[in-house]
Amino acid sequence: MLLLIIAVAAFLCTMAGGLLALRLRDKLHLILGFSAGAVIGVAFFDLLPEAIGFGAPFHSPAAVLSWTALGFLFYLVLDRILLFHGNSAPRGRVAAGVLCLHSLLDGIAIGLAFQASHQVGIIVAIAVLTHDFSDGINTMNVVLKNHGNKAQGLRWLLADAAAPVLGVACTYFFSLRGSSFGVVLGLLGGFFLYIGASDLIPESYHGHPKFLTTAMTLAGAAVLYLAIALIAG
Repeated sequence: MLLLIIAVAAFLCTMAGGLLALRLRDKLHLILGFSAGAVIGVAFFDLLPEAIGFGAPFHSPAAVLSWTALGFLFYLVLDRILLFHGNSAPRGRVAAGVLCLHSLLDGIAIGLAFQASHQVGIIVAIAVLTHDFSDGINTMNVVLKNHGNKAQGLRWLLADAAAPVLGVACTYFFSLRGSSFGVVLGLLGGFFLYIGASDLIPESYHGHPKFLTTAMTLAGAAVLYLAIALIAG
């Protein structure tokens, strides 16, 4: 019952973030600035530490970070292929798909944590819920920024919101090895770093008030850092 409540809460938090981004789309450059900081914050303060932690019994930190570099470079090549063909809409779909994959792994992390112990499960669930709101913002933003319309944004937002619910449900049928989970989180960290640094930051900064957009980027990273630090503490 508790897992069901957490899954529903994750769904609602993600939807709320995405709907806020849609409502404030006339100020999209500021939302994109915040989103860029949040995406990079998730990579540095959440995904990479968790990847190293999960992989520690099996891989050195250098090996895990090598997977992060591979993820960054793989996404760069994929992005360049799409950009070369002038396909901004597929770029948005790919980025939204990565965010949905991250949300799916969030749900899996919650389920596996509860398999370990009730206390660990609660801690992981709180950590996931704190950045699900920004996940919704990020998903809506990458679709709208790449010339997606409202309906497409809502469909991807719904998929992202449903992903952690599906992830939790999946853990009733299998358990993921710690070594594999560390590698996957490392790859996702590389994806997120690329999306934030090469896509969201330049788009938010271009042709808009520089101080406000930069401040929003720093605020996005700071919010994620504080939320994760408070939970870890």
